[in-house]
Amino acid sequence: MSDDFKPVLYLKENCPFCLKVRIFVLESGSADQVTVRDFTEGTEGETSVKPELSAHLDKVSFPAAQMAPGIFINESDDIIAKLEALSGKPAAQMTVYQNYVNGAFSLAMTLWRENVELKQAAASA
Repeated sequence: MSDDFKPVLYLKENCPFCLKVRIFVLESGSADQVTVRDFTEGTEGETSVKPELSAHLDKVSFPAAQMAPGIFINESDDIIAKLEALSGKPAAQMTVYQNYVNGAFSLAMTLWRENVELKQAAASA
């Protein structure tokens, strides 16, 4: 692996999972150790990112990351675990990150699950 390689993070605007990764990167002070490819859904940025990732991932979802040349992952918790190992800074000790994960992110996931359940119930009624 090249010493010059920086992990590449693919982060979609308004994605709560992408925000989780972004908060970790910022709070850990790792922003200069990664390259961030930001894009907005439905733009040319997204159009160029998806084919690039589909060659390496079974399912393209966001966030995604190239952690080493040719090594891609796309689960926020997996990305954060790799970034923790690289930075040596545990997410469990990060106040802003923990406030997001246990606050707004947790609430958003609860509301999302409830919405899925309501849609399933309505569809089977």
